[in-house]
Amino acid sequence: MAIIYLASKDNPKIKHLRALIEQNSYRKKQRQTVLEGTHLALSWLETQQKINAIFTTESALEHADLIDIQNEYQGTIFVISEVLYRDLSTLGTTLACLAIIDVHQTNQVIDFKADTLILDNVQDPGNVGTLLRSAAAANIKQVVCTKGVASLWSPRVLRAGMGAHFGLKCFENVELDQTLPKFNIPVYVTSSHLSESLYQQDLKKPCVWILGNEGQGASDFALASAQAVAIPQPGGQESLNVAIAGSICFFEMVRQRQ
Repeated sequence: MAIIYLASKDNPKIKHLRALIEQNSYRKKQRQTVLEGTHLALSWLETQQKINAIFTTESALEHADLIDIQNEYQGTIFVISEVLYRDLSTLGTTLACLAIIDVHQTNQVIDFKADTLILDNVQDPGNVGTLLRSAAAANIKQVVCTKGVASLWSPRVLRAGMGAHFGLKCFENVELDQTLPKFNIPVYVTSSHLSESLYQQDLKKPCVWILGNEGQGASDFALASAQAVAIPQPGGQESLNVAIAGSICFFEMVRQRQ
C-alpha cells in the first residue's frame, strides 16, 4: 500500500474525484462512484469488492477505522489537506474517507416471483437511500427503479442507504409499463386516495411494493395496475413521507410473516 500526498485542488486525481461526487453524467461515463465515510468503505470491502483509490487527511490516517481499512485495502491512499477535504465532502462531519469504486452493470434479470420494491419517480436521494435500507432490513432483495428515480449509485443515495445497496439486486431506468405486467404476485401501491387499509391486506406471500413521487405520488399507470393501500392516519395529516410510508408497509409484511 502506498501513501501519496496531494496539495493542489487542480491535481487530475482531485478533479476526477470532484467530478464523480458532483456530476451524475460523469459517474455514468466513468462507471465509477464515491463512497463517503469509513462505514461504507468497510462494508464494501466486506463484500470482497475492490476499492480503486482512497482520499483522506493526515489526521484521519491513525484512526482505528482507517487502520481497519488499510488492513483490507492494498491500493493507494491519497492524503489531502483538511480544507480541501471539507470542500469535497458532502457530509463534513464524518471521519475523512472518500473511496472511489467501479459500478458494474448487473447481468442479473428481474425475478418476477420475488418480493420487490419498485420506486416510481422517487427523486430525493435521502428518500431513495432510506427506502433501500428499509427494504434490505425487511429482507426484500430486489429493487426496480423507473427513469425518474435519483441515481442509486450517487454519493448521497449511497450515504442514506448505509451499505444496503451491496446486498440488493438493483435495476435502474426500467419502463414500468413493460415490466409491471410480468409480475404474477400481488402488487401494492401506496396512495392516500381510493385505497384500502394496509392492515386489511394479506402480506404473507411474496409481493411487490410501488412507492411513488414525493409530490405527485405514484403514476396513473401504477395506480391502475396495482392494489392501492393507505396507512391509517388518525392524526389527520394529508400524507406521510414516502420513505416512512414504505418502511411501515415493509414491516407490516414482516410482522405478518413471523
